[in-house]
Amino acid sequence: MDIYLKRRRGKILLLIIAVLIGVASLLYTNWLTKKMATEERNKVEIWAEAIKGINNATIEVTTPEMTQLQTQYLQFLGLVSEKNTTIPILILNPDGTFNFDRNIAYREDKKEEALQRELEKMQDYAAPLPIDLGDGYEQMLYYRESTLLRNLRLYPVIQLIVILIFIVVAYFAFNATNQAEQNQVWVGMSKETAHQLGTPISSLMAWIELLKLKDVDPNLIKELEQDTARLERITERFSKIGSKPELLRVNLIEVLNSAISYLKRRSSEKVKFELNYDTKAYIETPLNGALFSWVIENLCKNAIDAMGNNGTITVHVKEKGNQVNIDLTDTGCGISKNHQKSIFHPGFSTKKRGWGLGLSLAKRIVEIYHNGKIFIKWSEQGKGTTFRIILNK
Repeated sequence: MDIYLKRRRGKILLLIIAVLIGVASLLYTNWLTKKMATEERNKVEIWAEAIKGINNATIEVTTPEMTQLQTQYLQFLGLVSEKNTTIPILILNPDGTFNFDRNIAYREDKKEEALQRELEKMQDYAAPLPIDLGDGYEQMLYYRESTLLRNLRLYPVIQLIVILIFIVVAYFAFNATNQAEQNQVWVGMSKETAHQLGTPISSLMAWIELLKLKDVDPNLIKELEQDTARLERITERFSKIGSKPELLRVNLIEVLNSAISYLKRRSSEKVKFELNYDTKAYIETPLNGALFSWVIENLCKNAIDAMGNNGTITVHVKEKGNQVNIDLTDTGCGISKNHQKSIFHPGFSTKKRGWGLGLSLAKRIVEIYHNGKIFIKWSEQGKGTTFRIILNK
């Protein structure tokens, strides 16, 4: 139980770390983009002043030194103008016609349409800057963020998506690896168990034949034969866990009746079984009888333990379209919500002496071998639990 709790906490912690990284990246990038946007605004203002200076410059030659200074001033303004290679800019005349553009890609035959689209974007982005050229002639300079700034805004979003993709891929890879390891463990354990049971069962069968030759109570021999047959069936079940079992179209009701009848004979008289279905009905489903009866026995044994060998187990069968629902309800102690998600994990058990394999095997048999479903339909502490099995007809 602690192992799965730690794994779940580890997954949650990994998700929290990823979210924190994403949020921190978003906050930092947002701060950085605001700073860059301010810097770009300042650059555009300087650029506008340079354009204004160039347009307003008048050359009045008085001395060679003044001429040189005037020339250097114009060169400086031209250099400022040429240095803007990233920020898209549009300058409009007072009548609204386009006067100048920079860092905007377009085809010459589509120039007006492209510039109009850019103008709409720029109007939404920031307020224009006026360029006063004197004599009441004023141009308007529009701009919007550079490609670099726009990409920087997208960076944390892309980073967060990459982190989430990495977590999803890692999660599924971990689950696939974990499932493969479990499958290897199940196969190895099942084959070894079947092998280990084979020898003593053979010996028991030989001893039974020897007892038949002696003056032994026939009823005793019959009980020994039944128990030996039971051990053979358990061995058969374990041998089938490691490989895909054969599914035959059989009567589900007969399999249920047989499993419950066996449990009745070996359960306390204080445990009552209520069968809310027609015990003589015929519901044909593809089943492996040996394995499916094991599922019913596991669920019933867990229910008996949960009830403390004193209570009622109710079995309800209902056909629904192309499926059959089997509900098994007990009047036991119930399962806490914290445990309901882990109840089918291998090794999970609330019993001091439990191995935690019964429900895990039941889930494997129903969902992997029979392509069905098994889950907790209802459970309330102090009142009981209902397990539902869904089989395809």
